[in-house]
Amino acid sequence: MSKTKDRIDFHGAVLLVGVSALLGLNQVCIKFVNVGMGPIFQAGLRSVCAFFVVWLFASLMKRQLSVTDGSLVAGIASGFLFAFEFMLLFQALDYISVSRASILFYTMPFWLTLAAHFLIPNEQLTRLKLAGLVCALLGIIVILRFRTNADGEAGSTWLGDLYCLAAACGWAGIAILTRTTQLKRSTPEMQLLYQLAVSAPILLIAALWGGDIFREPTTLVWAVFAFQVVVVVSIGFLTWFWVLSIYPVANMATYAFLAPVFGVFFGWLILDESVTYSLVIALVCISVGIVLVNLPARNTQTSS
Repeated sequence: MSKTKDRIDFHGAVLLVGVSALLGLNQVCIKFVNVGMGPIFQAGLRSVCAFFVVWLFASLMKRQLSVTDGSLVAGIASGFLFAFEFMLLFQALDYISVSRASILFYTMPFWLTLAAHFLIPNEQLTRLKLAGLVCALLGIIVILRFRTNADGEAGSTWLGDLYCLAAACGWAGIAILTRTTQLKRSTPEMQLLYQLAVSAPILLIAALWGGDIFREPTTLVWAVFAFQVVVVVSIGFLTWFWVLSIYPVANMATYAFLAPVFGVFFGWLILDESVTYSLVIALVCISVGIVLVNLPARNTQTSS
């Protein structure tokens, strides 16, 4: 097990930038695969496939995989949150653009900061953090005020917006569980296996109950889906959980502003989505808010 660190070093920074790029690209992949599969079914099938990839990797690397270290209850809880998070996010991308979804979904650091204030020692709210939360709130107001649907036309997108914000809260909940429960004893591989194993049946049953299974699957759709399984989930999420296990939550979240930037960029580059003034304003507000939320409060303790 790696030792925990009190700040982000160069190695951690490089990994976080890479994960942020993958997370931004992930929204494009989900939206593209939604053309060929139902959103909930896609999420469930992705969990099933990624489970075997992660389990194989962990076995080959001889990582510790245990449910008897006191982490079982928290692991199951994180799996339910994982299912909740992606059930909503995948459906949201049927209603709204990748750019819009990225900005709203990556408000996660703000919900994480609020929760950490009450649940994690030494991560209380400060004036700077409150200023960051206000700045982010302004960004959310801007993006909710100017609505566009998945095709870029004026329309009602409140459901997709709500799904993204709720999914962001689910993601923050997973991060809090990882740091405040016995789940922190588990290896990153075991943490991810908990989430994949629990979420897979939940999502697949939900898809069979009320969602569509296949739409217009093509070879390209399956190729993008495979990229999600191997690169985004198996590599990207494992890296995220490993970094989360050794670096401070708040300092990690500083880099989260890159994820919505990458999301908007890839949405424009790959899907030819329009980048409006309101989208840019919201992106700037939320990015600045994330930076303010995570600035270290040095002077408050060193001056006395």
